[in-house]
Amino acid sequence: MGKSVFIAEKPSVAQEFAKALHVNLSRKDGYLEGGDVIVTWCVGHLVTMSYPESYDPNLKRWSLDTIPFIPTNYKYEVLPAVKKQFDIVSGLLNREDVETIYVCTDSGREGEYIYRLVRQEAKVSGKKEKRVWIDSQTEEEIQKGIKNAKDLSEYDNLSDAAYLRAKEDYLMGINFSRVLTLKYGRNVANYLHEDRASIAVGRVMTCVLGMVVKREREIRAFIKTPFYRIIATNNIEGHTFESEWKISEKSKYFNTPYLYNDKGFKDKTKAEELIRSISNPLPKIGVVESIEKKKETKNPPLLFNLAELQNECSKLFKISPDETLNIIQELYEKKLVTYPRTDARVLSTAISKEIRKNIAGLTRFEPVKEFANNIIANESFKGIEKTRYCNDKAITDHYAIIPTGQGFNNLNSLSTTALRAYEVICRRFLSIFYPAAIYQKVAISLNVDGENFNSSFKTLASEGYLCVTKNSFSKQKKDSSGSKDEESSEQTEDAETNDTALFEVLKKIKKGANIEFTDFKLKEGETSPPKRYTSGSMILAMENAGQLIEDEELRAQIKGSGIGTSATRAEILKKLQTKKYIGIAKKTQVITPTLFGEIIYDVVANSIYQLLNPELTASWEKGLTMVANGEITANEYMDKMNGFVSRRTNYVKALNNQGVLFGLFNESAKNYKK
Repeated sequence: MGKSVFIAEKPSVAQEFAKALHVNLSRKDGYLEGGDVIVTWCVGHLVTMSYPESYDPNLKRWSLDTIPFIPTNYKYEVLPAVKKQFDIVSGLLNREDVETIYVCTDSGREGEYIYRLVRQEAKVSGKKEKRVWIDSQTEEEIQKGIKNAKDLSEYDNLSDAAYLRAKEDYLMGINFSRVLTLKYGRNVANYLHEDRASIAVGRVMTCVLGMVVKREREIRAFIKTPFYRIIATNNIEGHTFESEWKISEKSKYFNTPYLYNDKGFKDKTKAEELIRSISNPLPKIGVVESIEKKKETKNPPLLFNLAELQNECSKLFKISPDETLNIIQELYEKKLVTYPRTDARVLSTAISKEIRKNIAGLTRFEPVKEFANNIIANESFKGIEKTRYCNDKAITDHYAIIPTGQGFNNLNSLSTTALRAYEVICRRFLSIFYPAAIYQKVAISLNVDGENFNSSFKTLASEGYLCVTKNSFSKQKKDSSGSKDEESSEQTEDAETNDTALFEVLKKIKKGANIEFTDFKLKEGETSPPKRYTSGSMILAMENAGQLIEDEELRAQIKGSGIGTSATRAEILKKLQTKKYIGIAKKTQVITPTLFGEIIYDVVANSIYQLLNPELTASWEKGLTMVANGEITANEYMDKMNGFVSRRTNYVKALNNQGVLFGLFNESAKNYKK
């Protein structure tokens, strides 16, 4: 019987596999070996795509005559810095006494690509190759992954998608960056008084830059509009509350040009006129025209995927998506949580059947042990597979990020932020086993002198899952996610009241009842410009193909792969910042463009404008998913990509619009200090 090689993506993961195998292994140079087992590792990527000069030395010099550059057969090479480890791995994979290779790289598209490149350059043949697919690095999960390992060929479609993604980024980077730099680099450099300027563009990077610049320009172009609302003070049985004027067909201002919207005036004098007419004399008696009493149910939110967690950590801790990913990766490697680079927000049927173990483990984690014990005692985990929190169809590679219920010996080694992020994950996970929160609501419509005033209230009748979501480190809990976005001055919501006596009085009110108006006042507001993206909200916007969807229920319904992937979105933001196209405020994580970034935007908008289209960029990502799912072939996808790159490159070569761009640069420069 031949030996088995287990190849991981990096040394730390290889060490976990070595422990789980329970074999006495001796450390060698670049691998471990003992009995019939060999454990080795990559150090991230060992192999990369070759630059154009590897095809032809003349291609090293950038020239319009040599682009578009679209290879028929792509070349690859071993990265010089890791050649020693590649040689070790290559030798092990091809050893005569090795019969089976267990591929243990990260369970996703990028992990697949890392091994396939090594396999390709090492020219591996004649071996059994098994793919180990795991959701956490616990010993139990590793052993199960090895036992259930499938033949590598079952992941060929995923491999095709990984190769295509790399080729796509390569073609766009090489051709578009070169053609734009050759065409406009000198103009940009001269304008910025620099010796030279390189114009770097990318499939996802440029699209995200476009979103930032467009938002900044929307904010600049925004003209604030004042509006005026009328707020009344009401009295009932000694209790006071406020109500707000709203237009109705009975109002003398109905269908007049004085209104800003149905709750406000754009003409201040008319608002003051209305107040005078209904204030004389005070107090006034109004009549209840309608009253609505109902219960509102608020369900626990779906579980975290990486994008949701990056947004949450941006809000709570003011850290970047890249920092969040590093923290969750650390939690994963320390066996505390499941695989971080996931787009799913639900559990699989398989894990749902075993979920009691994850919950039971959390009885050892002090901040949440009370809730975990309660769930176990009441067996409220039973039937979770029949709820919206379990959906196999909504899972591609991995289910949502949840605690494993293990790894607690590593808690002391975590930073404060990492420990808090772990608590946030645990609380979101446990909350789905608790009932919904129940609110009681009362909405009243009042009439005074033919004018309509409305007031609505709600009170928490049953806390439900909300008791679980109160983080131990939070000074004040504002909602179920740990934070509340600033409201527009145009918006009002149901007033949540703790005045139970007032609420009880309001519940008893009947239609036709009299209510006293003791005062009317004018409240001035103004329209608000669009908000700048934060690093967290940008991650969500990328996930939803450029749409910043605040409502978590609606986000759950959006289908498609979005812009980039869960594994690459944080990296894209970091790259844009490194290239000085954008700035990200450290304390607030608010994103703004730089002058250089706006100039690059204008260059792209007037040459390869398609790169700025979020829907198009998302469609490319969806195409890669279709390849991974076997819905289209790699050749079909590549033919379309080659055609796009070739057409757009040739189009830019024929342009003569440098003069137009100079005027656009001047417009942007007005907004930056010299």
